[in-house]
Amino acid sequence: MITPKKRYSEEFREQALAKVYNRGKRSIQAIADESNLSIHTLKTWMSNAVPTDTPKPNPAKRPQDWRPEERLLALHESHGLTGEALNAWCRQRGLFAHQLAQWKSDLCNASSPRSGNDDRQALHSLKAENHRLERELNRKDKALAEAAALLILQKKVRALLAGEVE
Repeated sequence: MITPKKRYSEEFREQALAKVYNRGKRSIQAIADESNLSIHTLKTWMSNAVPTDTPKPNPAKRPQDWRPEERLLALHESHGLTGEALNAWCRQRGLFAHQLAQWKSDLCNASSPRSGNDDRQALHSLKAENHRLERELNRKDKALAEAAALLILQKKVRALLAGEVE
């Protein structure tokens, strides 16, 4: 007996394809079973699907893994977006709006000439502090060595005196 060909709504097809494209580590067969479809039907839909211009979210790429060029491009693309539009844009790329704000402030601080002077002053003060601590450590090492030598001499003197008394 031949079963009649099933017709699926366009929304159902889109949902099934969205599940396939955003499946993570799940197999296409698992998606087909979950949607009560034949894997062949699902693969046919995938091959006939028109590629969209919207980028697919990349869940494996963390925000801290973005290169500076990608961050700048993201800031450029999201410039002017506010509210729900910004949040939707961020969701597509696996970001949060606060991360974009942090990237923007990092970029502005890095390009400001004033921050270079602040960095140099901070580096200079850290080097001076490091030098001071090294000198103090050397002084304490010498004092410790001197105290150890005095203790050894004191033991030797007591041993010599104890030997003469007998």
